[in-house]
Amino acid sequence: MLSIDHQITLSRNHVLAALARRPAVKTAAQAWAPFRVRLERHFPALVAELAALYGGRPDFLQFLEELLATAFDSWAARPADLKALDQRRERDPLWFQSEKMLGAVCYVDKFAGNLDGIRAAIPYFKELGLTYLHLMPLFRCPAGNSDGGYAVSSYREVNPALGTIADLEALAAALREADISLVLDFIFNHTSDEHDWAKACVRGDPDYAEFYHLFPDRTLPDQYDRTLREIFPDQHPGGFSQLPDGRWVWTTFNSFQWDLNYANPAVFTAMAAEMLAIANLGTEFLRMDAVAFVWKRLGTPCENLPEAHTLIRAFSALVRIAAPGLSFKSEAIVHPDDVVKYISAAECRISYNPLQMALLWNTLATRDVNLLQHALESRHELAPDTAWVNYVRSHDDIGWTFSDEDALKLGIHGYQHRQFLNRFYVNRFEGSFARGVPFQDNPATGDCRICGTSASLAGIEQNDPHGVDRVLVLYSVALSSGGIPLLYLGDEVGTLNDHGYLRNPDQAGDSRWVHRPAYDAARYAQRLDPATIPGRLYQGMRRMIEARRANPVFAGGRLQGFRAGTRSVLGYTRGTPGDHVLVLASFSEMKQRIPPHILSAQPDSARDLIAGGNHRLREGLTLEPYQVLWLDCRPRG
Repeated sequence: MLSIDHQITLSRNHVLAALARRPAVKTAAQAWAPFRVRLERHFPALVAELAALYGGRPDFLQFLEELLATAFDSWAARPADLKALDQRRERDPLWFQSEKMLGAVCYVDKFAGNLDGIRAAIPYFKELGLTYLHLMPLFRCPAGNSDGGYAVSSYREVNPALGTIADLEALAAALREADISLVLDFIFNHTSDEHDWAKACVRGDPDYAEFYHLFPDRTLPDQYDRTLREIFPDQHPGGFSQLPDGRWVWTTFNSFQWDLNYANPAVFTAMAAEMLAIANLGTEFLRMDAVAFVWKRLGTPCENLPEAHTLIRAFSALVRIAAPGLSFKSEAIVHPDDVVKYISAAECRISYNPLQMALLWNTLATRDVNLLQHALESRHELAPDTAWVNYVRSHDDIGWTFSDEDALKLGIHGYQHRQFLNRFYVNRFEGSFARGVPFQDNPATGDCRICGTSASLAGIEQNDPHGVDRVLVLYSVALSSGGIPLLYLGDEVGTLNDHGYLRNPDQAGDSRWVHRPAYDAARYAQRLDPATIPGRLYQGMRRMIEARRANPVFAGGRLQGFRAGTRSVLGYTRGTPGDHVLVLASFSEMKQRIPPHILSAQPDSARDLIAGGNHRLREGLTLEPYQVLWLDCRPRG
């Protein structure tokens, strides 16, 4: 049996010779030279991953040849300015770890109407300090319910209501000129049932017959369902939906979202072509949607399987050959032990931090920082060439994805605690300040997930006097704890829940639309007036953003935990001992006292980077309700 090194050498020789014979390569010699350099460098990694998935097939070499021909065609068509970007990113691979990084996310239509409206908003993005803009799914999708655009009917067309591919390319160029990186979704676990591939599969086209998981009856679906969890139980039971002709198709999410069959290498090639086409539009990050679900194996939960990682690493190796300025962001809302497995330079360089997000809201409800403190001290650190994306909320629901094992160490029963959090955030708990809405609510078990804007969940909707400060304390952690902070646009001016979705029959069954409100012009108009709630929020966030941008100590992701001696104050340091910033954040409506001995290793006094002014640490500290301090403990020159 051939060794893997021998297989790689044979594959390389075959593929290089086959590609060199192709007319497209012969007529694009200028593009071939740099492509070949990268191909030689990354070919071993690419083949090692693909061989693990498809190496036993007799057509493996033909598959490799077609895949790399697709990659070369994409490289040859890649615009010159993106090739220049590729070179800059290769020279500075850790560029995204800068203290100047600030992300934001929005739906195009909700925030600005269309792509031209987003382009017109670039001056505001610059005012806010953005360097990263994630536009929610904007490709063609079914009319009506499309799961917020996550059911893609074509990766080569923009939703006509938003604009055109040319508009998207122009927007990407304008954002790049403003030093803002465009982030788009790569929805690669499934397509819409209206996608041309799906239509061809249903009608029996042999080229697409195995693009999806289609079954003639319930025999295999019943076997799979024994070990699958239901993601959207309100939508359909189990993991499958029945077609009008009686057959069954795998639908992890909604019945109109058909899971792709990556056991078929033709699916990998086809999706690689779509991915590289999106890269050539000018996006710099791809949000890799639903990474945990992309590989199926009977008798397993079909989540977080080793082949899912292999698949993503293969896509990543291909990108390093054909679009090296592009990076992946992992979206894995799973157990914390599994989340980190997707994060590496070879897989996804950046990743959502769902544990921190969930524990921020947990801490607000309990006024107890212990779970969050524990997570920052034991689960926050990543490889130095990767980063978290730290967010307070997203377009999606809030699920309580903390580790039951971690909770138990602190005397917290995971199931019971989740029930409490669910009740608290949907105002079923006496004294709650939150006005959230349940998602996938199950009254029989008390299980649900939580929806709501930050303002509505933190108390602003019910005019709680601490609502503004609660939102600011959440974002203070996202901005200071290490990684890329991500703002859901509208949070910075306190946009409230929008229950108007209930009047839209295409949205009424999905309560997540409550926290996807439209641009609130009145609130944005008040953002510079500190006498208003939008002004207090916006000015408070801007002070933190500017403090972060001005201090390189906030670059990178490493932090050191700092126990403040009170259950309601979170603490950590950024930098190195003696050359650091001490972050303290109160999660209580009551004043919090930190005695002098807790601060004995700190300097005599320190300046607050957010509000200014010096604090005499030798005398201890008293934090006002929900106060945040970024104390500069670095030597003063």
